[in-house]
Amino acid sequence: MPPPKLTLLRETFRRVSRFAIQLGLLAAFLGVAAFKPVASAAEPPAIIRVGIIGLDAHAVPWTRILTAPGLKPPLSTLRIVAAVATPSPDIPFSRDNNQTNTAIMRELGVEICRSIEELLTKVDAVLVLSIDGRPHHDQARPVFRSHKPVFIDKPVAASLADAIALFQDAEANGTPCFSNSALRYGPATVAVTADGKLGRVLGCATYSSSQSILPGHPDLFYYGIHGTDLLFTLMGPGCQSVRRVKTPTADVVTGVWADGRAGTYRGILQGAVGFGATAFCEKGVADVGRFEGYEPLIAEIARFFATGKAPVSVDQTLEIYAFLEAADESARHDGAPVLLADILARARQQAAGRAGR
Repeated sequence: MPPPKLTLLRETFRRVSRFAIQLGLLAAFLGVAAFKPVASAAEPPAIIRVGIIGLDAHAVPWTRILTAPGLKPPLSTLRIVAAVATPSPDIPFSRDNNQTNTAIMRELGVEICRSIEELLTKVDAVLVLSIDGRPHHDQARPVFRSHKPVFIDKPVAASLADAIALFQDAEANGTPCFSNSALRYGPATVAVTADGKLGRVLGCATYSSSQSILPGHPDLFYYGIHGTDLLFTLMGPGCQSVRRVKTPTADVVTGVWADGRAGTYRGILQGAVGFGATAFCEKGVADVGRFEGYEPLIAEIARFFATGKAPVSVDQTLEIYAFLEAADESARHDGAPVLLADILARARQQAAGRAGR
């Protein structure tokens, strides 16, 4: 007969084992409530089935990139398998391109679904690529409820308050979500902030076109987001105030950071257009910010889909949109400086009021 202490030890082990098994079964039963990464770091890269909402803008070029031969990780981990069209009737670019792009997507082997709900049954992750920021929250709601990670193309919404409400909804559902411009990830731009050879960025001047405007959006939300995202990539967060001067040839928006640095965004209204920036650093001046393709952004999205970890925080994203909305407020007051804290506080109140209705 075993000693009493050994018998007690065995019985304790059996009870702990039974409890662990029961706990595991309960977790499996309730496990739909939490996002799980597609693959852990120790596993080989998993193939992530991706669905696209909105076929009027980046859907075709991004799908062509991801169906090209010879892709390497992380791009090779993504498969665009399904899509749903969501044209905006009052945006000619969206309305006119929808039919053509739907046909191209079919030729690329993508299944066209009748609804977002149908699409969600076929995919592991979602790209909201519709050009119109106004319906983005409605388009993303069923995705948030499904707990599938989602990237939302610019503009993330048609107002700062709508952007706040969207990200709050994603957080409440425990669904990973982010939005960025492709300019943030250009190799030359990343080098300035990552390798440290030029030292700290003391100031910055960025530019992009501001000629295109979307109905129902502040005028800088569409193409102005590119130059503004680039500005915050190089300067970092911490902008306190904004003032804007608008002439027939350009929008010039100047931000002052909490540590005294200043950065400007120039929205080009006439003449040659493009994307770029000049970063004024401790040890040199760098011309960066060129558009270097969509691949760097798509690579970040692939890593995000695999891990659930966004490359940029929600707070910094909202600060960028607060900068744009503060620029609008400054223009309405003849270029007077506007505090971002005031813009954010007002927008959070608006978002809370909408949530309470």
